[in-house]
This record gives sequence, structure tokens and C-alpha cells, in this order.
Amino acid sequence: MSIRTSLSIAALVAALSVSQALAQQQVWLSSLDIGKTQQGWGQPRKDRSVENHPISIAGQKFEHGLGTHADSVLYVNLAGGSTRFTAMVGVDDEINKAAGSVEFRVLGDGRLLYKSGVMRAGQAAKKVDVDVSGVKTLILLVNDGGDGMNWDHADWADAQLLVTGTRPQTIDAPTEPKVILTPKAPPTPRINGPRVYGVRPGRPFLFIIPATGDRPMTFAADNLPPGLKLDPQTGIITGISPQRGEYVVTLRAENALGKVERALKIVGGDLIALTPPLGWNSWNCFAGAVDDAKVRSAADAMVRSGLVNHGWTYINIDDCWEIKPGSDDPKLKGQPRDANGMINTNRKFPDMKALTDYIHAKGLKAGLYSSPGPLTCAGFTGSYKFEDNDARRWAEWGFDYIKYDWCSYGGIAKGNSLAELKKPYEVLRASLDKVDRDIVYSLCQYGMGNVWEWGASVGGNCWRTTGDISDSWGSMAGIGFAQAGHEKFAGPGHWNDPDMLVVGRLGWGSLRPTRLTPNEQYTHISLWCLLCSPLLIGCDMAQLDDFTLNLLTNDEVLEVSQDALGKQAGRVAKDGELEVWAKDMSDGSMAVGLFNRGEMEAKVTARFSALGLSGKQTVRDLWRQKDIGDFETEVSADVPRHGVVLVRMRAAK
Repeated sequence: MSIRTSLSIAALVAALSVSQALAQQQVWLSSLDIGKTQQGWGQPRKDRSVENHPISIAGQKFEHGLGTHADSVLYVNLAGGSTRFTAMVGVDDEINKAAGSVEFRVLGDGRLLYKSGVMRAGQAAKKVDVDVSGVKTLILLVNDGGDGMNWDHADWADAQLLVTGTRPQTIDAPTEPKVILTPKAPPTPRINGPRVYGVRPGRPFLFIIPATGDRPMTFAADNLPPGLKLDPQTGIITGISPQRGEYVVTLRAENALGKVERALKIVGGDLIALTPPLGWNSWNCFAGAVDDAKVRSAADAMVRSGLVNHGWTYINIDDCWEIKPGSDDPKLKGQPRDANGMINTNRKFPDMKALTDYIHAKGLKAGLYSSPGPLTCAGFTGSYKFEDNDARRWAEWGFDYIKYDWCSYGGIAKGNSLAELKKPYEVLRASLDKVDRDIVYSLCQYGMGNVWEWGASVGGNCWRTTGDISDSWGSMAGIGFAQAGHEKFAGPGHWNDPDMLVVGRLGWGSLRPTRLTPNEQYTHISLWCLLCSPLLIGCDMAQLDDFTLNLLTNDEVLEVSQDALGKQAGRVAKDGELEVWAKDMSDGSMAVGLFNRGEMEAKVTARFSALGLSGKQTVRDLWRQKDIGDFETEVSADVPRHGVVLVRMRAAK
């Protein structure tokens, strides 16, 4: 070979290398539309942490990356045009070594390409370097590390793709049709709702018999305690609660097609909310735009839609009904309290007593909101130092439920000791005990100090175990599945509360459809019913579509929530993203949820040995309301992405 030929080959190789280098592009993940990221808290950030700081992992700084929060998912369409994905991953330093823990995973066309294992705050970043040649869809996942999603601030630092063909694009997660699974209630009468109802003796009594079936319908009740009366046309029972004891009443409903009866046990004693409250709350749809007309509309819609016939009862006003100190808005400004220290409403609520009378006339109950601090979360008047006055005023107005939100009390509390966390809730409990009305007491302080361990001891009927929910898979799943282990602290009269429902049209003041897919919504309702959580609809009920209405009116699913035993479900099995949750029912049966938290359809199996069951079991699909057969040792189902199969098992005959 001549020197000239050798030089020519070298030049050709060099030219090819340059050509190949030019054909390959390094594309930062953060240069794509990262707004497609769904996550459990906050907003995805380009080249910043989730709290908008420079990205930092164990002291190492990064110029580029995606700041997110567990549970997090981002779909990237590679279209086969990329060859490698690289990143440095870890928990961002902004959480100051709090209890955050996460796990990063990378999927290519459903196949696991990378798994970080659990990573904690302060741990050095781990290198991700995976071959994505030929991959069409890349999925980037961040899950909580098994201890809930709080403080799970995660970074895909220096994340980039080596691109040789089509430029990658972030895309929305797969869409699904709104498949209605539940058959409509029959036209013949059927009594629904709770089978047990707790009252304190001598208090005002209100209960509506929830019954589906064609109207007109008439109602009757045998063995009704003295002091109570039933309107046979509306099914509303009113009067004064009976003395201590248990009263078994036979409720009856009849229309042109038939009649039905069912027992209701009225328990006179110290406990109310013997089953979790079912109702509506204004915040997730209207936020600060709530007013008298919107609340009346919600009550109208509760009845018109038929939700009331399935046991939905409460119409709850959240923040922004009070005077807002310092506001120039004529609707909000004014004197926070009158000369006697009694709280005033703003002009959006001209007559609270008239409003609660309107709600009660429909057989529904009314709820309200306040804070133990001087101001509420939205800056309106709180109850600090006026607790007795406010409890008395709420009772005078006729409210049946109070949500008490920590908010500005953080500036009053002297540290985070258990005594300081309990104090404001003990104060209001004492005030509520002085009024002659049953008021469900909902503690809202976001789970501080493991409130589930002591909420009942301060007289709470339910307590928030978590931060605010949003309508994303990351938020709903991250909150709901983190309730494992809390079941030992719940029971009749005191319930864990993982926040309100995020189905239907909501938006915190700017209405839009929920971002949860249909399967995610089935998971949401199934899990919240298994958890015996208060079920508070967060959408505009005046705009319920058929899918959402069907989702909220399956009486066999709601019975899992309203069962008289009041036992919250626990997680009995976990295999990666596949989970089985179960709860005992008062009739000896068991409600079981087969959940798939993964990104691809998967078979989920509930083994009877893990459930503590033996012998053949008859299994019923609760969403479809049909038996699916008898099984000897286990039941399995193909469960879609982010989906559920909810069943009830009982010993086969």
C-alpha cells in the first residue's frame, strides 16, 4: 500500500467520524415540553428543582435537568430515532435531608431498562446510561421509596438523549374511553346508604332514607324512637335524637313496581359519624369563587342527579365565606365580627341560616370551614381566641360539619411538639361540646405529628393524613397508596382522610375535566372506599356527565365505604407495582382491591392464604355488579394500566 493510499483511507475514516458525529445530536430532556410530566406535588421544572432552585444532589450542582416530585411519570416518543439515554438521578438537596425517599425507573416500550433502587436525601447521584436503540416510547418514572410521597423532591439531572434520527417529543400518557361498568339501578325500590347511624341524645335529628327506584315513592318506618317523625312523601326523618341506647328501625320504601324494607340501627351515645361522611365540598371546583347561589345549586344538583338516593348527604362550604381583613373588594370587606364578637359573613353569603334551612329542607346536611389561626389559608377571618363564639354561631346557623384548617396557626404554635399540634384542636373540641348540635369535626393539618395516631383523642371524627390532593395520577396514587399502615387507627366515629375526590369537572375556580383517566378514576373511588375515607365530591355537580354520575352511584362499591363494621382496608400483598388491599365486612365477607400501579396491563393475583381465607370463595365484581365464579385458592385478573378490579368474596355455599 502506498503512502498516498494510506493517507486517503485515514482521511476517509476521519470524514466518516465527523459525519457520524454531525448525525448524532445530544438533546437535553429539559429542552422538550416537560409540562407533560404528571407528578404528585408541585410543577415540573426546567433546569431547576421542583421548588425552583438550582439542581443539587448531595452537593453536586447541575446546569440541566428536570425537577419533579414523586409519584412522577413522563412519556417521551423516541420513534426509534435515539440510541442512548443518560442522566444523573437523586433527591434534591432543597429538602434539607428530610424524610424524602424515591426510586427512579426507565422503561422502553414497557420493558424495564433501569432501576435505581431506593434513594434518600444526601445520597450521591447515580448514573443512568441505557441503550434505547429502536425504542419507540420511553417512560421516565419516579415512585416514592415506600414511606409516602412527602418530601420526595426528585431530579433527572443532566438528562439527555443521543439522537440519530427523529427528534424526540414528550407526549401525553395513553388515553382511554370512558367505559361505564355499572348497570343502572332498577326501577323497583332499593334502600341504600348506611345501616347504622350515630346521634347524641337530645340533639336535632335529620336523616333521609336513600332509596333508588321510580318515583313517586312513599316511605314508612317501624319502631321509630319517640321524638322522631317521618315524612312519608320525602323519606326525611326529623325531630330530637333519642336517649342513649340502640334502636333498630325497619325502613320501608314502595312504588308502583314493588316495595322493600331494610333495617337501620340508630345508636344514641357519644359517637357520631359511625360511617364515613359522604357529600360535596366547594373548594376543588370553586375555590374563592364560592357563593350562596353556587352552594344552593350544589344542593339542588345532589337531589336532581339522584346522588341523595345513594347516601350522599353533606353540602360543605370551604374557605372564603368570611370577611377578608384588609380587602378592598366590596364583596369581601367589612367588620370581621360584630360588637359581641360573633363572626360575620361576607356579602357573598347574605343569610347563612336561610342557606342551611334550604339545604336541610332537602334532607341534606350543611358543612362549613374555619381555621384555629387568626386567618384562614386564603386570608379570611379565622377562629383564634373566638372558638366558643364561632361554635355557638355555627350551631345557630345550623351547620352539621366543620373543617378546621391549621393555616395561620403555624405562626401561633410554639414549636412542633405533640402538645402544640393537639392544642388548637382540643380547644375547639371543648367549644363544640358546649353547643346543642351534632357537628362532625374534621381536623385538617396535613398529617403533622402522625395525626392518625391521636386524632381521635382530641375528639376528631376525621383527620387529613396528607397534603392537598390534585387531579394527577402521581398525586392521587401517591396519597392513596401511602395510607398503608394507618388502618389500625380508624373505626366508627373516627376516620383517616386522604383528601377530597378529584373526579368530574373541577379546577379550583377555573372548571375543566379531571386529568385522571377513566381507569385512574375507578382506582380513586375503589381505594377511597376501601380506606373508609370521607367521600367528598370536589366537582361541579351541576355539570355531572354520565360517566362521573355512574362512578358515584354504584351502591355495591359505596357499601364498602359505608359498612357498619367500619374497618379500613390494609395492603396485604405487593409485587412491584401490583398491590392487593382488603377489608373485612360486617357480614363476614371481604372486599378486595386488585390494583395495577404500573404503566402496562398486568395480571394481579389475590391469594386466599394472604387474605386469611380458606375454602372455596364466591367472588363478585363490584363495579360490574355480577358474580364471576367460585375459586379455590386465589383469584386473578388482568388489570389495565393504573386500574383496579374491585371484588367481594364470601364463603361459597
